[in-house]
Amino acid sequence: QVQLVESGGGLVQAGGSLGLSCAGSGKISAINAMGWYRQAPGKERELVATITNSGTTNYADLVKGRFTISRDNSKSTVDLQMNSLKPEDTAVYYCNARVPIIGTIAMDYWGKGTLVTVSS
Repeated sequence: QVQLVESGGGLVQAGGSLGLSCAGSGKISAINAMGWYRQAPGKERELVATITNSGTTNYADLVKGRFTISRDNSKSTVDLQMNSLKPEDTAVYYCNARVPIIGTIAMDYWGKGTLVTVSS
């Protein structure tokens, strides 16, 4: 089992910056990729950014150049620095950890989410 706890959400004006942090606990040695997803009201959950154990990152097109994901494997934390925020970035942001099981099958663990609200 892996437990994830997010922090750092809040209210920010458009054009501003905000940082999110996620701390993992439990069987953290089994974690491969960690990342952030978000879900806006009335929409499906979508990928924001991921980062593997080796530091390979992947970003959604909508956040490229504005968001930066980083990870500290020794502390099992993953951070998301969000700059140049837009009202459309408003969503609940969820931390994710992926644990490989066998082959391409993996288990996803989720935090409870943290709300980010960007005012215009």
